[in-house]
Amino acid sequence: MKTSMKHFVWVLMTFAIAASAKAQQLNTPQPSPAARITQAVGLGEITVSYSRPSMKGRVIFGDLVPYGALWRTGANAATKFTFTDEVTIAGKNLPKGDYSLFTIPGQNNWVIIFNKNPNASTLSYKQEEDAVRFEVKPETLPTPVETFTINFADLKPNSALVELMWEKTAVRFRIETEVDKKVMAQIERALDPKKDAGLYYQIASYLYDNDKDMVRAYDLITKSVEWQPQYWTVHLKAKIEYKLGKFKEAIATAERSMAMAKEANNNDYVRLNEKLIAEAKKGK
Repeated sequence: MKTSMKHFVWVLMTFAIAASAKAQQLNTPQPSPAARITQAVGLGEITVSYSRPSMKGRVIFGDLVPYGALWRTGANAATKFTFTDEVTIAGKNLPKGDYSLFTIPGQNNWVIIFNKNPNASTLSYKQEEDAVRFEVKPETLPTPVETFTINFADLKPNSALVELMWEKTAVRFRIETEVDKKVMAQIERALDPKKDAGLYYQIASYLYDNDKDMVRAYDLITKSVEWQPQYWTVHLKAKIEYKLGKFKEAIATAERSMAMAKEANNNDYVRLNEKLIAEAKKGK
C-alpha cells in the first residue's frame, strides 16, 4: 500500500514538473524569420518560401557564406519555389510544382540551381536531381541590404525578374511562362455567334495591348460598339483605328467617345480622347 502511494505521488510530481517547464517556455522572435511571397506571372503564380537572416555586422559573402560552396539561399530550410504553371528558366522548361533553390556564390559568377526535391537540404542535396542549373553575374549594390531579400521586379505579361539581395550583392535572373498560345486558344474557344459585347471588347483589348492582329481586333471592337457602345469601348475602337492608320476615322470615333465621357462625367476619358485626337490630327 505504501509503495503504491509513493508511486502515485511520484507520478504527480513528474506531471507538475513537466507542466511547470512548459509554462516557462519563452516565445521569442526568430533570428531568421520565415517569409512567403506570391507573385502572379502570366496566367499562373510563383510562391517563394524562405527564411531571412540579417547581417548583424557580419561579413556575408566570402565569409559567413563561403565562395564556391553550396548555399541553401537563406537560413534554416532551403528556399522553396512553387509554380502553379509550367515556366521556363535559362531556356529550360520546368513543369508546375515545388522546387528547392540552391546557389553557389562566387566573386565573379553565381551558380543558380532549381532542384526537383523541394525538401532537399545542403546535406541531402543531389546534383542528379537538378531541374536546371545556370550561371549569372552578381551585381554590386550602391547601399547594403541588411536582411536577405528575394523580390520580383520588371514584371511583364509573360515573365518576371527574380532578385536575390543581401549585403551589397544582387543576383538577378528571369522566369518566363507561356501566355500567348494559351490566351489565343481561349479566344478561339470563347468566340461564337452570340452577341457578347463585353467579351469582344476584352479580346480586342488583349490583341491591342499585345500588338497582335489589329485587323481582327478592329472587327471585334466594331461589333462590340455596335451591340453595346460605352465610352471606353468606343475609345478603344479609336485607338485601334489610329494604330491602323485610319486617322480620320480615329478622330471621329474619339470625338464620339469624348462626348459620351463628358455625359458620364469621366474627365479621365475626356483627356484621353483629347490626346488621341491631337495625335491623329498630326497623322492626317
